[in-house]
Amino acid sequence: MTTPNPRFIHIAALVLGALPLWVSRSLPMVDLPQHLYLISVLHRLDDPTTLYPQLFEARHALTPYLGYYYLVSGLNWLLPLEMANRVFLTAYVVGLPLSLGFLLRSLGRPTWPSLLALPFAYGDSFGWGFINYCAALPLTLLCCGLFVRTLEDAPRRRKWMVGLALCLVTVLLFHVQAFGFLALGLPWLLLTTRVPEDASAQGAAQRLLPRVPAMLGVVPGVALFLGWVVLRFGEPPDIQPGAPWKAWGPTFSPQNLAWKSFEQNRAELFDVLANTLRDGSDRWALYAVGAVALAGWVAGLLRPAVTSSSGGGVARTRLLGLGVVALALFFLLPFDIRGYVYYLNTRYAHLAAALLVATAPATVPEWRTPLRWAAMACAVVLAFTLGRGFRAFSREATEWEGLVSATAPKPRVMGLIYDGGSRVVRFPVFIHSAAVLARERGGVPNFTFASTPHSPLKYRGEMPPTFPSEWRPQDVDLDTQGAWYDHFIVRGAHPSQVFGARLQSELVVVGQSGRSWLVRRR
Repeated sequence: MTTPNPRFIHIAALVLGALPLWVSRSLPMVDLPQHLYLISVLHRLDDPTTLYPQLFEARHALTPYLGYYYLVSGLNWLLPLEMANRVFLTAYVVGLPLSLGFLLRSLGRPTWPSLLALPFAYGDSFGWGFINYCAALPLTLLCCGLFVRTLEDAPRRRKWMVGLALCLVTVLLFHVQAFGFLALGLPWLLLTTRVPEDASAQGAAQRLLPRVPAMLGVVPGVALFLGWVVLRFGEPPDIQPGAPWKAWGPTFSPQNLAWKSFEQNRAELFDVLANTLRDGSDRWALYAVGAVALAGWVAGLLRPAVTSSSGGGVARTRLLGLGVVALALFFLLPFDIRGYVYYLNTRYAHLAAALLVATAPATVPEWRTPLRWAAMACAVVLAFTLGRGFRAFSREATEWEGLVSATAPKPRVMGLIYDGGSRVVRFPVFIHSAAVLARERGGVPNFTFASTPHSPLKYRGEMPPTFPSEWRPQDVDLDTQGAWYDHFIVRGAHPSQVFGARLQSELVVVGQSGRSWLVRRR
C-alpha cells in the first residue's frame, strides 16, 4: 500500500477549513455589513445612481485598514462584491495554516502541526467581523518566517530581506495590532537565531554584520508606522467622558484604559477561541485540535527525531517564545483604549493558540503521516460544525432579503435595532442591518465606519444626524435625528411601540420579515 502524499492531505484539510465560507448565503459576522457597505461606496464613489457622491469622499491619508478595503474593491471589478469578499476570507483562512507552515519550515520544524491552526481562523475576532485584523495574522506569521530566513539563509539573504520589507509594510496596511506583536516577536527571533557566520566570527562586529540585512528589512515598515503614529496621535483627541467611541481622557490615562482582571482573561481565553454557535458545537474542532496537539507532544517525546533547527536549545524555543509573547499580550494589555482601539487584548488569543499548538516536537517520520491524518480529521469536524451553523444562520438572515425589495432607491435608513441577537450565533449579528439595505439600494445608513479615522472614506460635510451609539436605539430623538431619514428598520420591538402616533400620520410599515420591520415615510 502506497503512503498518501502529504500534499494531498494538506490540500484536503485547507479545502475543508474554508468550506464553511461557501455553504451559506450570509456569514455571521457583526461588522461585515459595515465593511461591505464601505467597500461598495469606495468602489462606486462616482456612481450618480447612489447617494455616495453626495455624501462621501476619499480620505487621502495613511490608515492601517487600507489593505482589506482596496483589495476587495479591486476584486469587485472581476466578481460580485459578496463573492469577492468570500474569496478574500478564503485566502485568510487558508493563509493562516500555510503561513504557519512556512514559519515552521523556516525554523527547521515539521509542518504538519500547521493544519491545527485552521479552527483559530474563526472564533471571537471572526465573529465580531474584525476582518482587517484577522487578515493580518497570516502576514504576521509570514513576516516571522521571512525574518528567520534572512538571518539563516546567507546565499539568498537579500531576496528574503526584500520579501520581509514588503511583508511588514503590508501587515501595517491591514492592522496595527499585528504590527505591535512583531515589535516584540522579531527582536525575540533576532536574539535567539544563530547565523552561519557565527561559527567563525570573531568579535561583536563580525557577529552583527550578517544580521544587518534582517534589521534593514524592518526599516520601511517601522518608518511607515512612525509616520502613521505622528499623523494619528499628533491630532488632539476628541475627549468626551462617558461617550461611546470617544476618548474619555488622554490616550494612555487611567480613565481612558479599560482593563480586564487576570482571572477574567484566564476564564475567557478558551471561550474566545470558539464562541460562535449557541449550541457550542464549534468547540468540537477545538477539542479535537487539543487532542491531536497533545498526541503530537507525546509522540515527539517518545520517539524524537533530529530536526534541521540550528543553534541548540535556545533556537528550539523560538516558536514557543513567539507563542508566549502573544499570550502575554492577551493577559497584559488593556481590553480597550477608548477612542482608538477596542477588544485589544482578546485578539491575541487566536495568534497565541495557533503558535502554541504548533510547538509539538518533531517525531520520527513514520509517525507524522498518522498525525497529519488526525489534523485533517480536525478540519472535517470544523467543516461539519461550522458549515451546519452558518447554514442555519443564513436561513435566519433571509429577513434582510425580505426587506430589500421594499426599500426605495437611494434610501436614508436609520437602524433602530433593539435586538441584534440571533437564535443561531452568539454575536449581535443584526446590529448593522441598516447598512445591508443601504448598500443594496445605493443609500446611506445612520452609522458607517466612514466616521472613524481608520476608514479610507470620510463624509463630505456633516455626518448624518443620529443617536450617540448604534447600540442604544432607545436614545434616538425622532423629532431631530430621525427627521433626516426616509426609511427605518426596526428589530426587536414593534414599530407602534417606537413611533406611536407617527405610524398613522407620517410613517407606514412597508415590510416585515423575521423579527424586523421596515418603515417608510408616506
